[in-house]
Amino acid sequence: MAIDFPEIGGTQDVFYARPQAVPLPMMARAEGIRFWDEDGKEYIDASSGPMVSALGHGNRNVVAAMTRQTLQLDYAYTQVARSRTNLDYAARLCGMAGAGFERVSFASGGSEAIDNALKFARQYALATNQASRCRIISLNPSYHGATIASLAAGGNDLLQPFFEGFAEAAHAVPAPFTYRLNPGETPESSAAACAQAIEQTIVALGPETVLALLVEPIGGVSTGAVVPPAGFFKAIRATCSRHGVFLIFDEAVCGTGRTGKFFAAHHWPDSRPDIIVQAKGLGAGYAPLGAMFVSATHADTLARLSGFNFSYSYNANPVSCAAGLAVLDEFDRLDLCANATRRGTELRIGLEALKESCPLVGDVRGLGLLLAVELVADKSTKAPLPREFQALNRLRRHALDLGLLVYARETAGGRFGQWFIVAPPLVVTRADIDLILERIARSLNKLAADAAAARLF
Repeated sequence: MAIDFPEIGGTQDVFYARPQAVPLPMMARAEGIRFWDEDGKEYIDASSGPMVSALGHGNRNVVAAMTRQTLQLDYAYTQVARSRTNLDYAARLCGMAGAGFERVSFASGGSEAIDNALKFARQYALATNQASRCRIISLNPSYHGATIASLAAGGNDLLQPFFEGFAEAAHAVPAPFTYRLNPGETPESSAAACAQAIEQTIVALGPETVLALLVEPIGGVSTGAVVPPAGFFKAIRATCSRHGVFLIFDEAVCGTGRTGKFFAAHHWPDSRPDIIVQAKGLGAGYAPLGAMFVSATHADTLARLSGFNFSYSYNANPVSCAAGLAVLDEFDRLDLCANATRRGTELRIGLEALKESCPLVGDVRGLGLLLAVELVADKSTKAPLPREFQALNRLRRHALDLGLLVYARETAGGRFGQWFIVAPPLVVTRADIDLILERIARSLNKLAADAAAARLF
């Protein structure tokens, strides 16, 4: 449906670059993994909006919990009052996180939680007489949020003009890849080179000046569900321990059960980070919610010395905490971590079959229900489709026509490939998986026909 922007007001997308290459449907309602627009057309959400709606839409148990909390205690500012809901939610989450994550601080989302993690590390350094530690190392490409600090902590070459003279960007080293490799590289050697570059960067900057290493353990919107080899995490854990650097895992995308474990860090128990950030699926779209997990040792030491005295108006908001608790109840009731593994396996098998049949699919990767499909013009050379062909926009339009919402990305102008995320809500059924695969296949076939008509292969 075409929407004309009014003279005043308008929807959020009036701020986006225009013209909009792909129409944004005006949604009227949602239930489970489905939306319906104002014309009554149905859409399946294959990217969880993106990657937020872990429970799908319209979960009555979560809505009821939020309603009860709102009527009982709708707000309590954390520096002047406590709420039982905050206490119960923190205890529940920390119990799930396990040893090394006995304390949690809440925020309104992932960007704020990343800010909290960086501020916590900096405050700890100051309190322990390590004032020279202020530099952040991250990976290129990477994305850690939309505040000034979280944007600066990521690695994106196209944002350098934005930060020039405005904010200090992180020191970003080349990220490990598993598909788009340099000649002669393997996933293991790519990961080893990245780990070595991190060590070299710390030494070059001076270990006493480096505060934290910030990584997404499983790639999100920058690399598209890249899962580095386990040896990578062992190497960077050892490096950070050796130099006294905080290791921070950004699990805003890959956490909250999406990869089959509630914490992605639990896939590598011998490489435990110092701080974990989660968001998105924590509130599952029902309430803005993010969290920073740290050890009791770090949190209690800082509390004795200076305290971590940063807060937001809505952090630990009772209604958000009630939503979070209800989300955890639904995770347990529906066994959603196991479902992510089970349905993720079925989805992966189906996508691998599409890789064999579709000339445009170069790679399928990911873990659980966080998967990505990379598009190429030539499977043998891995050459991407020409940018002027607008492959991702074409794919999104075809998918929309077929009633499928997909999230397609390219980072740094396509330098790291073109791909789309397949990450439906964790409540997805086998029948849903089959329908998603069928619509993806039809969308890819239409895209392949476009490419053939354009004589791209």
